[in-house]
Amino acid sequence: MFNFINSNKMFFIFILFFSTLISISSNSWMGCWIGLEVNLLSFIPLISNNKNLLCTEASLKYFLTQSIASINFLFYIMLKMFFMKNFEINNYFSILINSSLLMKMGSFPFHFWFPNIMEGLNWMNCFILMTWQKISPMILLSYYMNNNFIMIIMIMNIMIGAISGFNQMSLRKLMAFSSINNLGWLMAALMISENMWLLYFFFYSLMNLIMCSLFMLLNIFYLNQIMNFNLISFIKISLLINFFSLGGLPPFLGFFPKWIIINFLISNKMFFISFIFMMFSLIMLFFYIRIIYISLMLNFFKLKWFKINIKNNLFLIINFFSFISLMGLILNTFMFL
Repeated sequence: MFNFINSNKMFFIFILFFSTLISISSNSWMGCWIGLEVNLLSFIPLISNNKNLLCTEASLKYFLTQSIASINFLFYIMLKMFFMKNFEINNYFSILINSSLLMKMGSFPFHFWFPNIMEGLNWMNCFILMTWQKISPMILLSYYMNNNFIMIIMIMNIMIGAISGFNQMSLRKLMAFSSINNLGWLMAALMISENMWLLYFFFYSLMNLIMCSLFMLLNIFYLNQIMNFNLISFIKISLLINFFSLGGLPPFLGFFPKWIIINFLISNKMFFISFIFMMFSLIMLFFYIRIIYISLMLNFFKLKWFKINIKNNLFLIINFFSFISLMGLILNTFMFL
């Protein structure tokens, strides 16, 4: 967890948020590139830690990956300026610019770096990487989107995110593949409208914040830590509700934006894409249920190396917000009425 008393951390967090605003509000591609670079250089000090070699390794991997994506982005936008009048070449440039943005957000087919870097971060840095760091590339993608190319990437994100989650023992890698899966939904929302993307991104960020906060408070990083602990029933129920909401199971809150996207796809006669979205959402729900199933059904002895560091007030607040997911029942009831 961040030490907010540290003025250096506060400075870099401020620059991180400010650089995103620079990138998405710029009126030129060069200004967008500058915002992306400042965002990269402000996030690396937040994730690097001299006491933890995994954090240092993750920060180096993140720097190299994002640098390659930024170089490609800068090169393609400069070429686009030279060939602005040639519409056929511009179509290819849209694919290249989209590809560099997909690399920055950890989307298919450039997703291999994302789970490895997530594995070396703490939960709050994981939350920032899964949510805030995706805002700039997604908004820039909407400015110059190649619809046919993005539809293929969207489908592959849904499939890869769901299939790769099998046989994962690390919760951070599981959340990383869940993020890749949700990228497909975010791209579908972006093709509908920016307001739909904002709605989905808000619900997705809220669910991720609750999950990462719970994992951080419980000090758990692997599946066996959930399964081998005789946790309080209230905590188990809270994890269950939020996993179901993240998977999009009705009537929880996470189902609400997915329902709108599926309705849009069906109304536009995209039956095959909507079928893929629904089928692979069931696969996501399968391994979310698998996480909780054993911990709910069985009680194990408490291991000595497990320590739960819980501050009562903060823990009660997190559990209160976790039950916000149940508000989906009210929302969906009103939608049916």
